[in-house]
Amino acid sequence: MNRPTYQRIADDLRQRIITGVYQPGDRLPSRQQIADEYEVGPRVAADAVGQLVASGYAITRTGSGAYVRPRPPVRRLTRSWYRESRGGSPFRADMAAQQIRSGWTSHSDEVPAPEAISERLAIEPGASVMRTRYTFTGDDEPVMLSTSYEPLELTRGTSVVLPEDGVHAGRGVTERMAQIGQTVVQAAEIVTARSATAQEADALGIGRGAVVMVIQRTYYTDSRPVETADIVVPPDRYELAYMIPVGTDKG
Repeated sequence: MNRPTYQRIADDLRQRIITGVYQPGDRLPSRQQIADEYEVGPRVAADAVGQLVASGYAITRTGSGAYVRPRPPVRRLTRSWYRESRGGSPFRADMAAQQIRSGWTSHSDEVPAPEAISERLAIEPGASVMRTRYTFTGDDEPVMLSTSYEPLELTRGTSVVLPEDGVHAGRGVTERMAQIGQTVVQAAEIVTARSATAQEADALGIGRGAVVMVIQRTYYTDSRPVETADIVVPPDRYELAYMIPVGTDKG
C-alpha cells in the first residue's frame, strides 16, 4: 500500500480550506490527527502542515497548533487615466479614499535595460535606465510592489532623474515628466497572473508560490514611451477597478 506523500495530504487540506470545510480562523487537525487519518508518520504530517503555512493557507501559533489563515479585507485599486493625469500619487488617493494610512519605501539605481524593458521603452537593449523599486504599505503593512524603469537618455541631468528625490519627489509620472517638457498623453496596462517569487513573497508577507497579479504599465507621450513598470498585487488583498472614459463618438 502506497502511503500518501505530504504534498498529497497538503493538497487535500488545502481543498478543504478552499471549499469552506475549514473556515478562516478554524483550528486545523493536529499533526497526530492528520497522521492517524492518513496513516503516516508524524514527520509527514508536520511537513504537510508546513506546506500549508508556506503557501499562505495556514498560520501556526506556538503551543496551540495550526489555523486557517484569516482572509484580509479586499480593498480596491482604481486604474483610471483621468486620475493618473491629474497628478499626485494615485496609490495615496486610493488609500485615502478607503481611510487607510499609506506610505512607501523606494530605492533607485542606474542599470542596463533588460531586453524586455528595452522593448517596452523603445530603446536599445542595455541602454541605461533608472530602476526604482517600491514597497507600498497600507496601515504599515506591505500591500503592493512596483519596479519602474525610466530611460536616462531622457531624464539624466534633470530635476526628475530620481523619482523619489528632489523637489518633485513622490509625484506621479505624468506630473514629473511635464517638468522636463514630456507631455504624457496615455497609459497602457496589461494584467497577468503568476506565482510570486521568493523575494516578492517575503516582501509582501505571503506564502511562497502564492499567485499574484502583475500589472505591466507603460506611459506614453505622442512620440515615445517614457516610463514602464511591473506592479505586483496580492489578489486576496486587492481588487482592480478600471474606469474607462467613454466619448461621444460611435464606432
